[in-house]
Amino acid sequence: MWVFDGFTLSLLLAGLMVVLWISEWIPVYLTALFPLLFAVPMGLLTPKDLAQCYGDANIFLFFGGFVLALGLEKWGVHEQIARRIIAVVGDKKSNILLGFILSTGMISMWISNTATALMMLPMAIAVIEAMPPSHRHSRFSVFLMLSIAYASNIGGVGTLIGSPPNTQMASILSESFQVEISFFDWMKIGMPLAILLLLLMFLIFNMLLGAERKDVHDLHFHTLPWTKAQKRVLWIFSMVAFLWIFREVFVGWGINYRDENAAILGALAMFLMPSGDGQKEKILRWSDTEKLPWGILLLFGGGLALAAVLEKNGVLQFLAQSFESFDGIGLTAAVLMLTTLAIFISEVLSNLAMVTLFVPVVGIFATQTGLPLVPMAMALTLGASLAFMMPVGTPPNAIVFGSGYLRIKDMMRYGFILNLISLALISLFVILFL
Repeated sequence: MWVFDGFTLSLLLAGLMVVLWISEWIPVYLTALFPLLFAVPMGLLTPKDLAQCYGDANIFLFFGGFVLALGLEKWGVHEQIARRIIAVVGDKKSNILLGFILSTGMISMWISNTATALMMLPMAIAVIEAMPPSHRHSRFSVFLMLSIAYASNIGGVGTLIGSPPNTQMASILSESFQVEISFFDWMKIGMPLAILLLLLMFLIFNMLLGAERKDVHDLHFHTLPWTKAQKRVLWIFSMVAFLWIFREVFVGWGINYRDENAAILGALAMFLMPSGDGQKEKILRWSDTEKLPWGILLLFGGGLALAAVLEKNGVLQFLAQSFESFDGIGLTAAVLMLTTLAIFISEVLSNLAMVTLFVPVVGIFATQTGLPLVPMAMALTLGASLAFMMPVGTPPNAIVFGSGYLRIKDMMRYGFILNLISLALISLFVILFL
């Protein structure tokens, strides 16, 4: 009789889920339920640990963001904003792509990459739905959706506050190793890296568009006056964006809240505020939530549960201990190894969990070998945020996958190219400039 320990069972479960996510033999949302089905009976997680994964704070951030997006869509606010974007960049496909990549990337440098993806996705969908039906599932639609996810990830590495793993790394280095990373220390690497990656992504996507890049469509996006309902929806959306952007300021004043609190507040306001267009109808009714991508909430919960399984049963600790066998490694090889590890493990593991678990290990390894700590810690942290292949890799990936315009094969095909480019550029920047 075969008897497997938790380590082996964890690897088997992870392997099965990755294969099913890639092949899509069953809906990816059902695969995300496998930890719920197997983790407790196999003794891989306790019921409490499992519940914390599927009830993670980020899932409620997604839910609140999806409700906000639903309100934008129901009253046509995203179309109004999209009209103005098209008015600025023009209606040539390559120009639209560039406009969305740059605006998404720049916004994500200053607010949560998750919040950025939630804000930009409805606008991109409005652009796609304004095109003729035969063009809505074209290569351009795929690239526009990927641009929102990827530019949100890339912009998040531009500043110390752009993505939670950045500040987590700085906190660990400060508390455990007495090494301070200032906003400028991060920005002198992260900002040029982010800008270069955004431009390279546009060039690659624009080239892969082929003849489609020259297409010009009359999107019928002429400026229209705002209705009262649209103004109220935009006011709620702007309020939430304001709370996201200035959260650190409010926390400094003693008003302690998180991104998901702001999102839920905005969602509740959508259900409570009247539309104001001579009707008693509220902006949203609960029946409207039938359109929400509920599967994405399961998908992200399943990814977190899989990460917890790998952590609780020693798989991640085994990987961390393997660093001890690289005692004589040089800085260049160490940076390449850490960046590769971070990028590809983050495809199935939360980037924040990746940084939390491995930065202390990297710190100890650097102390023992005499290698510089900051370049290796930054390589690991930057790589953890630049996982482009899987919907569960980063929150923006999961959010955009819920649009219905993407398949996992699309995300993997083009994400793998960007993974390799990110690997090369992170290693180059860290080695040359730190």
